[in-house]
Amino acid sequence: MDSRLIKLGEAVEFGKVDQNSPYPPQLKGELGADELARLALEEGLKPTDLLTEALVPAMDRVGQKFSENKIFVPQMLMAAKAMKAAMVHLKPFFQSGDVKTKGTFIIGTVKGDLHDIGKNLVAMMVEGGGWSIIDLGVDVNEETFKKTISEHQGAVVGLSALLTTTMTNMGEIVREIKQVHPDTTILVGGAPLNEDFCKKIGADFYAPNPRGAVEYLKQFAA
Repeated sequence: MDSRLIKLGEAVEFGKVDQNSPYPPQLKGELGADELARLALEEGLKPTDLLTEALVPAMDRVGQKFSENKIFVPQMLMAAKAMKAAMVHLKPFFQSGDVKTKGTFIIGTVKGDLHDIGKNLVAMMVEGGGWSIIDLGVDVNEETFKKTISEHQGAVVGLSALLTTTMTNMGEIVREIKQVHPDTTILVGGAPLNEDFCKKIGADFYAPNPRGAVEYLKQFAA
């Protein structure tokens, strides 16, 4: 594989955002994901190669390490930040159609709940997997979800809740979405949730961690 893609993948995996970033210590002073992605494109590497050979495998490795407790939320957030820095340079190619996204993923924390770290991690991991993300933020009601789904037919939806008190709101939102958009695939996640709750409220998949969501979404890749 091209050494530039290997370097870019390593920068993302270890959370090296740009040259000025002090993290991680072993890469101090070296180019980060931001510069490496820009230079690779300027030097004629294909945007699709950056995505499929560097960014997606790097985020896969990050997800694997996170699920095995080899890294924790801070390292995962740094990797996601580095991936985002690289993705800035790929966005124009997504918009022009030169790079095909795997689909659209709509995500939000349900109404009454203001927690966003879990949601943000899932959004970043899924984006790193080649999906176009619409992040609705926190405290999102059913009307906003339904309107956004109407505007993006065929999108997959992710709902997050971190409080036992907002789990009931999640159930309401799933019911409302399924009434209007019965074919919409809905993923749910959050600390108090489990597989049984997912089935009970009629959602399609329970993701115990960001990697679970990414793995599940692979079947829908266009």
